[in-house]
Amino acid sequence: MNEHARHPIVRATVEIPIGRMMMTTDGEALTELCLEDWWWAPSEAFQGLDADDTDNADDADAGNADTSDADTDAAEVFRQTRAWLEAYFAGERPELDAAPPLNPHGTPFQREVWDLVAEIPYGQTVSYGELAAELAERRGGGRMAAQAVGGAVKRNPITIIVPCHRVVGAGRHFGGYGGRLDVKAELLEHEGVDLGRFDLHTVG
Repeated sequence: MNEHARHPIVRATVEIPIGRMMMTTDGEALTELCLEDWWWAPSEAFQGLDADDTDNADDADAGNADTSDADTDAAEVFRQTRAWLEAYFAGERPELDAAPPLNPHGTPFQREVWDLVAEIPYGQTVSYGELAAELAERRGGGRMAAQAVGGAVKRNPITIIVPCHRVVGAGRHFGGYGGRLDVKAELLEHEGVDLGRFDLHTVG
């Protein structure tokens, strides 16, 4: 997940088996992918956007000579995203390299955590504490608070592709999710995770 130069932000929606999602791109990479009722998703961003519609979020650039090229680039990012999601929900286990380039906007620490989350294999879960320990080890030792890692996971702007639903609490704790816990459960069940090991009424 690399940084890219800023371009007009374009957004679109896509219908998937668990609901409607919003995608945004800077024309070079996917910057957001979230469910309609994601906790931080602005509801107005979905207004006027039907499935497969796109919208240029920066009207100031309308009429710019490069607009058609930008729209073409955005369409390719959205095409790759839709293809990845279709493969995922068909049970094909698409790899991260089959997704479009990713450019989630966040702090350096958040991006470190999201990079780790992106490595969690299909059908497996990792606890916040395990993520914190792995991050601390990659930084050369020391301690890392699971709570800080959890806060970064909660703010992951590219869901499913960066699989924050695979991050759970310790023991039988299911952990939280930026959308709904039933969605998290549905995604993990889709991947073959045994939900019987969790208390689905616990968060944290």
